[in-house]
Amino acid sequence: MALHVMEEANRCLGCKKPRCREGCPIHTNIPEVIRLLKDGKLNDAGRMLFENNPLTTVCSLVCDHEHQCEGHCIRGIKDAPVHFSLIENYISTTYANQMVKGPAPLNGRKTAIIGAGPAGLTIAIILARYGYAVTIFDSRDKIGGIMRYGIPDFRLPDAVLDDIAYRHVEMKGIRFRPNTYIGSTLTIDDLFRDGFQSVFVGAGLWKPRRLNIRGESLGNVAFAINYLANPEAFHLGERIFVIGSGNAAMDCARTAIRHGARYVTIVNRSDRIAASDYESGYARLEGVEFLMLRTPREIREDGLILAESEMTEEGKSRPVPGTEKLYPCTGVIIAASQGPENNLVNTTTGIDTGRSGLLSVDEDGRTSRPGVFAAGDATSGARNIVMAVAGGKRVAEAMHEYMQSLPPAVETEYPNVPVAEL
Repeated sequence: MALHVMEEANRCLGCKKPRCREGCPIHTNIPEVIRLLKDGKLNDAGRMLFENNPLTTVCSLVCDHEHQCEGHCIRGIKDAPVHFSLIENYISTTYANQMVKGPAPLNGRKTAIIGAGPAGLTIAIILARYGYAVTIFDSRDKIGGIMRYGIPDFRLPDAVLDDIAYRHVEMKGIRFRPNTYIGSTLTIDDLFRDGFQSVFVGAGLWKPRRLNIRGESLGNVAFAINYLANPEAFHLGERIFVIGSGNAAMDCARTAIRHGARYVTIVNRSDRIAASDYESGYARLEGVEFLMLRTPREIREDGLILAESEMTEEGKSRPVPGTEKLYPCTGVIIAASQGPENNLVNTTTGIDTGRSGLLSVDEDGRTSRPGVFAAGDATSGARNIVMAVAGGKRVAEAMHEYMQSLPPAVETEYPNVPVAEL
């Protein structure tokens, strides 16, 4: 492995104006990281990666490299690009074992992070470095958000997220309150009452979008976000249709094959695949079939009724009347994206949202309520992990600046009560 990594590193030209860095949403200093590795300074390279991107071990596995760093590599014009994903993964996973530093000295201020997804974790780690007492609240029992419950283990092993939980959360003194949904029993107002001086909302998109066709409530149907969270719970049979063509649809199709399905078909209403070539290529390699230009009209117990589609001059698809046919199958997975849950916003005053229910923020993640910040999918819709990290870095600095401008919070109404003897 190490020899293969070094062979790849030696292909880097060390460009003075690195296109790879420009293509990275968080501007990782790729040529410098590679130079340090080639000079035998692996720990320095690892430190640089983690300081720039707390989730570098994750991004090395699931970033859209073909359109970002590697897609911009000048070698890729006439040859294969330098595969920085391979180099980043080797450096970050090797260096992670050296990360044993404890928490930073506390600065007397505390902040609340709602959602343990990529944006929330990034902000929590950065603010903990500044000395803030950070508490993460999440409705699930483990950290990771969409990374753990929306990406299959064969793409992003849980062990990677467990290592982040240990080295970046537990060892850094960040508190994690699991199975806690802010917006029901506890609200954002309660957090401010209890001395948190700022609140970050990174609740993600967990509400599946419907197709609004007959049959979505049948027992042989699953929404992608629910299926990926726990595929063992669903029994969809051996012939499955997946409606959608994004990366989530590819994940569902490949997961279904790994859980006993013999025939899996991607159904797409247009003539274009939304997923990356990398992900769709793996799906084809593993036996997933693709049925293009088909519009779902109805789901039945014994199959899926599809109509042929045609593309308009505007590049949109529309069904062709009279072309409906029944395609026999045992199960259907609907992978038509997700939207935001509204309870959190509905129980909080002063936070504006757009038409789609996404939180309205400025470029630094400030919402319309002072002290409340947001980023990631809750503000921009479904994006990718590295974009959530990039947004989280900007918001962390804005939260730091905001809290430094405030007087210390009142920690308790009863500062001088005596300690009871037990």
